[in-house]
Amino acid sequence: MNLVHHLTGAISDLGMLAAEGGPSRDRGAGAWMFELRGILTVIIGAFVLMGSVYFILLTNMGARLAFLVTFAAFAGWMFLMAGVWWIYGIGLKGEDPSWEPMPGRTVIQDVSSLSGAGVLDAPVQVGPDATPREAADAVTAQFVAEGWTPLAPEAASYGQAASAAEGYLIESGAFAGGDYRVMNVYNTGGERYPRFADGSVDFLAFWHKPRYIVVEVAPLIPVRLEPGRAPTIPQIDEAAPHQYVYMIRDKGSKRQPAGLITIGSLIVFLISVWLLHTREKRVIYNRSLPALPSRA
Repeated sequence: MNLVHHLTGAISDLGMLAAEGGPSRDRGAGAWMFELRGILTVIIGAFVLMGSVYFILLTNMGARLAFLVTFAAFAGWMFLMAGVWWIYGIGLKGEDPSWEPMPGRTVIQDVSSLSGAGVLDAPVQVGPDATPREAADAVTAQFVAEGWTPLAPEAASYGQAASAAEGYLIESGAFAGGDYRVMNVYNTGGERYPRFADGSVDFLAFWHKPRYIVVEVAPLIPVRLEPGRAPTIPQIDEAAPHQYVYMIRDKGSKRQPAGLITIGSLIVFLISVWLLHTREKRVIYNRSLPALPSRA
């Protein structure tokens, strides 16, 4: 009981310290109080939840058996909670899916470099006198011929890829924000496998093939802003070649933490239950032995 009294006093003192520090989100004095309050919340929650159950069982089972039963119950509860997290993708989550750059070949500024970068299998056949628009049309035809799928502007992947491409274009120095227009987005890959019965049975298709996407952008003619007049609508520069942003889909690890907690908690729960089972067998065996004769 002295230990409980000391722990309760220490937690109370820390709580008063956090309350006196006051909130501060500017990383100045008292900025660490949010972290301290979070730690205190976890400590108090664990102490109240598990500690109260343990102390109740302690009065009926003894210290060792009560701890084992409480620990097994906690592992089972963690297994159920993490299982729900794993199924619905909530709770403790990992990295979200994103479009990652292809190293060394993310921003392609020349049509002839598309095949050299591995985007297209065959070189794009463009005449020496072709305009940038004609070259872009030839690239579009080549993408479709090689199995790439043009995405509709209203598709969710269209906007996500265009947003990711903007960051890589600005980072590479090819364009500034608002100096270009997205013309097309081409997608390929990403199929799930393995599938059976001509693809109709796919409940075991947990793996994916790499998914690639290419965002085609066209430069805009710089707009001159005149005082007192509304800005004109930017027009595509027909004399400048189109550029392409090559990216690969990173599936992320959104459910990985929950999956690891689920599997780990299940293992701990099974081990704890097995220990309880073996202890119960030993108790039953010992009780079945004949009583020793008492000595006079």
